[in-house]
Amino acid sequence: MRRFARTLATAALAAAVVAGTAGWASADTQTAVTGPPPGTASWLAAAVPGQPLPDPARASPREVARFFAGLDEERARDLVRSHPLVVGSLDGAPLPLRYEANRLAVLATGEARFASLAAPGRQILAFDPRGRGQVAEVFGDLERAAHVAVIVPGADNDAAGHDRKRAPHTGPAGMARSLRSAAGDATAVIAWTGYTTPVGVGLDAADGRLARAGAARLARFTQGLDAVGAPDPVLLCHSYGSVVCGLAARHTDATDIVAFGSPGMQAATVSDLHTRARVWAARGPSDWISNVPNVEFAGLGHGADPTSAAFGARRIPAADVAGHTGYLTPGTQSLKAFASIAAGGTR
Repeated sequence: MRRFARTLATAALAAAVVAGTAGWASADTQTAVTGPPPGTASWLAAAVPGQPLPDPARASPREVARFFAGLDEERARDLVRSHPLVVGSLDGAPLPLRYEANRLAVLATGEARFASLAAPGRQILAFDPRGRGQVAEVFGDLERAAHVAVIVPGADNDAAGHDRKRAPHTGPAGMARSLRSAAGDATAVIAWTGYTTPVGVGLDAADGRLARAGAARLARFTQGLDAVGAPDPVLLCHSYGSVVCGLAARHTDATDIVAFGSPGMQAATVSDLHTRARVWAARGPSDWISNVPNVEFAGLGHGADPTSAAFGARRIPAADVAGHTGYLTPGTQSLKAFASIAAGGTR
């Protein structure tokens, strides 16, 4: 009887994922982009007098930071010009060097879909043109910020659509701008589309394969922030991004993890996340994610509802949130709470 019930739950999950997201694009199976950045082979074949270059696949962010600390400015900038894709993706490298390297890397692709990322004033902290593209962008002064928040988005996000025109205050860049405005100048916000997200709704969105690959990248990214002296971050994780955060939680030094519009975090309770971070959760009354059963069976589903009492997260008010992407709309209770958490409040 129990096996039959689980089979029904799995069938319900698949049906609800499709029915609850009517109007979304059909799902396409994605291949996760992982491993060191393009250009790594030529980087490793190069040399700086007296020392080898750090291996992007093996060197820790702290080792990368120590390497660059030992370079003079001229040699560091030579590496930026010669190997922009590598330097721009090296967690632990100095922030100004990464911004400049990624500007050059975007320009070098010659692709119109990425061109806006090289516009003056943009602070691109990571860029990878492989696949649909991955990107991380900083809003605010990360070098001097008292607080740091990282937006981890869900499905249908990539480097090309990172800042595309859509409903205001949605999408990675839109959410980050809205949060930065609400949290104030002492808080830097990073829009981190640093993993291969699901496209549409299908098996990629219903299982954890892409989330597991993304969790490893998110953990290393936060270690890179620590290596350059940035404050421990707050992770704000939307939709499938909350699955990524759930899997990465034990490997980050986040002070807070906020799951909103979440299908689950691959955990039954907060204690299953094995994190010292405070864990928060929000779900709006008209968010279609509530139609997705919170089950985990045969590789499908992401576990308990983070807003349930049994899960044990701190609840964030979201009664005035519209739909699945309205959590950072100015004036909402959820944005006010997110901003307070990002700025180190609500202790």
